[in-house]
Amino acid sequence: MLFIKSQIANKIEQIVKSINPQSQLSSEEIKNLLEYPPDPGMGDLSFPCFKLSRELRRSPVQIAQQLSQMLSDVPCVGSAEAVNGYLNLKLSDAFLKDYVIESIFEKKDQYGAPDIGKGKTVVLDYSSPNVAKPFHIGHLGTTVIGHSLKKVHEFAGYKCVGINYLGDWGTQFGKLIVAYKKWGDRETIKAGGVDELVKLYVRINNEISKEEESGSSELAAMARQEFHKMELQDEENISLWKWFVQISLDEYQKTYKQLDITFDSYKGESFYTDKMPAQVEKLREKGLLKIDNGASIVDLSAYDMPPCLILKSDGSTLYPTRDIAAAVYRKNEYAFDKAIYVTAASQCLHFQQWFKVVELMGYPWYGELVHVPYGTVSINGAKLATRTGNVILLRDLFAAAIEKVNEIIEEKNPNLPNRAETAEAIGVGAIVFYYLSNSRMKDINFQMEDALSFDGNTGPYVQYTYARTCTLLEKAGKIPGNSGTVTDESESTLLKVLSRFEEKVLATLSDYEPYYITRYILEVATAFNRFYHNCAILSAEDKNVRDFRIRLTAAVNQVLSNAFPLICLRKTEKV
Repeated sequence: MLFIKSQIANKIEQIVKSINPQSQLSSEEIKNLLEYPPDPGMGDLSFPCFKLSRELRRSPVQIAQQLSQMLSDVPCVGSAEAVNGYLNLKLSDAFLKDYVIESIFEKKDQYGAPDIGKGKTVVLDYSSPNVAKPFHIGHLGTTVIGHSLKKVHEFAGYKCVGINYLGDWGTQFGKLIVAYKKWGDRETIKAGGVDELVKLYVRINNEISKEEESGSSELAAMARQEFHKMELQDEENISLWKWFVQISLDEYQKTYKQLDITFDSYKGESFYTDKMPAQVEKLREKGLLKIDNGASIVDLSAYDMPPCLILKSDGSTLYPTRDIAAAVYRKNEYAFDKAIYVTAASQCLHFQQWFKVVELMGYPWYGELVHVPYGTVSINGAKLATRTGNVILLRDLFAAAIEKVNEIIEEKNPNLPNRAETAEAIGVGAIVFYYLSNSRMKDINFQMEDALSFDGNTGPYVQYTYARTCTLLEKAGKIPGNSGTVTDESESTLLKVLSRFEEKVLATLSDYEPYYITRYILEVATAFNRFYHNCAILSAEDKNVRDFRIRLTAAVNQVLSNAFPLICLRKTEKV
C-alpha cells in the first residue's frame, strides 16, 4: 500500500504545484495525510483536503472536486469521489491483482520487509529472568515482546544482538545460600532442579517475615553477609552460586526451545561486577556523585526525578550502577545504533533515571537507549510473587495447552503426521498469540480458560488458516502464472489486506508494538477465510479464474509465512 499511496501523493503534488508553483507541500507530507476511511463503503483511501486550503486558497470542497477530476490517469485509482472536503478513492482491482500478487512472488520471504535497517545494529535486552526462580507467566511479556521486536528489526534489515541479561547477582543469592546451608541437600536439588531452589527461596523469605514480625533480623543479616562473601569471591559461595545458575539455565532452555527463541549473549549482572568501578569513578570525576546518608547518589531534582542511587552506604552496587556499566560495555562491544530494554512498566522511573545519568556523564549515545515497557500480569486479580508461590509456571501453562490440542487432534485427526510437534506448536502458539493480541501496555488479568480458548480470534485459528493454504496448494500442484481477473469482492478485499503488510511492520518498529503484527495476521486470516467460503478455488470452472485464485492463495501463504515468525508463532502445514 505504501507504493500505491506514493503514486497518489505524487499526482496530488503535481496538481497542487500546477495550481500554485510556490507550494512547499511535499509528496511525503501528502502521503502521510492519506488515511483509511472508517467505513469501507466510502472508499479504500481518503485524503482530507483541508490541508490544501491555504496552499491553493480555495475551500476544501472545491479542492476535493477538482482533484477527483484529475486523478483518473493514476493507474492504481479506480475511481475518485469528492465528499464534503474529502477525496475518497477506490483502488483499481486490476492494478491490485497485478501489483500486489506479483510483488509477493517477486520478493518472496522479503515481502513486507522495509529496507531501513541496513548497516545498523540493534541490541535488545529482554527475558532476563532472575536465576534460581522458575519461568512463570510474568516472564512471558518481556520474553515474547522482546523476541518479537528482535525478529521485526531483523526483518527490516537490522543486525540484531539478543541479550539475556540474567539476574544472577544480588542479595537474593545470599538468602538462597543461607537457605541451602540450613535446609538443603545436593541430591534433592539435583533431582528437583529449580523447583527445589524455589522451595528454599520461599522458605527463607517466610522465615525472614516471621522474624521481622517478632522484631528480629538474624536471617536477613546472615543473607547480607553471605552475599558480601560472594562479592569478595568466597570460594564456597561462588561455587554454590555457579551451580544455582547452571540449574536455572538448564530449566530456562526448555522454555526457550518451545518458543523457538535463541540469544546471542547470556551475560548477566555478575559479568559487569569488575566494570562498575570505572563508571563510578567517572561519575566522581564529573562531580555528579553526592553523599546522602552514607549512600552515593546522582541528584536528579533538576529533572523532576528522585535521586539515582549508585552505591549503598556499605559501598555495594545497585541496579543503576550495573545497567550503566552494561550499556557502556555493549556500546563498545557492538557499536549499537539503538539499545532496546524490554521490562515491566513498573521500571519506567528506573530507566528514566539511569538514562539521564548516562547523558550527564557525557556519553553522546544516550539518545540511542530505548525503554519498552509493558503492563502487569495478575492471576485472577492477584499480583504475581515468587516468594509467596503465587505464580503460574510457563511449563505448566504450555503443558495444559498442548494437552488440550492433543485431545482435539485425537478427536478430529488421530493419524496426523508429526502429531507431537504440531500439538506443541499450536498449544504454545495459543498462549503467545493470546498475550500479543493486545497493546503491550495493557494490564492482563490472566484467565486460564481465555488463554486456552481455541474459538474466535486465536492462535489456533490463524495457524489453521495457514495449514488450509498449504493443503490447497498441495492439491493444486504447480502454481500457475499470472492470469484472470478479480470477480468477487472478497478477492479485492484480500488483495488490499495483503498490500498493507509493510505498513504494519513499520508501525511496529515505530511504536515497538508487536500486537500490530498479531492483529494484521488476524486480518489476513479473516479475509482469506471469507474468500475461501465465497469463492470456488480448485473447483472453479473457468481456468483463468481457478489459476488466479490459486495464485492468490499462494500469496496469502507467503505473507502468513513471513508474518508468523515476527510474533514467535510457528507454522503448521497440517492440522
